[in-house]
Amino acid sequence: MPPSLTIDALRRELAKRFAAAGLDSPLLDARLIVAAVLDLDLTGLATQAQRPLIGEEIAAIEGAASRRLQGEPVARILGEKEFWGIRLALSPDTLVPRPDTETLVETVLSLCADRQAPWRIADLGTGSGAIVLALLSELPEATGVATDIQAQALQTAARNAAHLGSFERVRFVVCDYASALRGPFDFIVSNPPYIRSADIAKLATEVRDHDPHRALDGGPDGLDTYRSIAAAASALLAPGGYLAVEIGTDQATDVIRLVTEAGLEAEPAARTDLAGRPRVVTARKIYQKQ
Repeated sequence: MPPSLTIDALRRELAKRFAAAGLDSPLLDARLIVAAVLDLDLTGLATQAQRPLIGEEIAAIEGAASRRLQGEPVARILGEKEFWGIRLALSPDTLVPRPDTETLVETVLSLCADRQAPWRIADLGTGSGAIVLALLSELPEATGVATDIQAQALQTAARNAAHLGSFERVRFVVCDYASALRGPFDFIVSNPPYIRSADIAKLATEVRDHDPHRALDGGPDGLDTYRSIAAAASALLAPGGYLAVEIGTDQATDVIRLVTEAGLEAEPAARTDLAGRPRVVTARKIYQKQ
């Protein structure tokens, strides 16, 4: 690349290369990489579009572009991802939060009769903290407990909570889902591993080679974690409290059956994401009859 290359010219060149490589969102990927390397927002990209780049800037952008062309997700390259309007740091021990998971946040908020109430939320297998932190951003009096079996993942979640001003409202517990928790909770939420073990090799490169496998592998039938979560929710939910879990597109019937067998009252159909695919199963702990 010549030293007189401008910001806009390099961004366009990257977009062409990304498109030729078959990447899904070449224009967006190019813009995000250039903006992040140069520490510019959208306004800065526009106002400085014709600024010539220096050699060090070109080298840094080209390095990030090379990683993208090898299949590494933009969020991994940048070390952060936006979710529900909040920016979350990532680490090798956390999944990249995906737009589909926002359906889980929407579902829980739809079940909150009063957004000013002091709801108690448990996020099992929290990873970056995306779900619980998104909920706390909408529920100002709520508190949360976030669990993960990986201490490094919880460190990332705690940093995100501190950055968002929610650290004092969340407890971070190293354990396998809910094994170290005591209730009651008004909501138990989770985006657990749900890929069948044999299907992991078939996943897209961005997921298979860059997301932690422990956060993907749901066992031989993809349902191992739902069994554990359903049993925990039955014991830890307050009467009238809700379980809400993300699911794979073909798992609604099985997960509804599992939570029903655990003694919860499941909604008859899964909530759907923006593409119309079944995405979230919800179930309620029924009140004890007098």
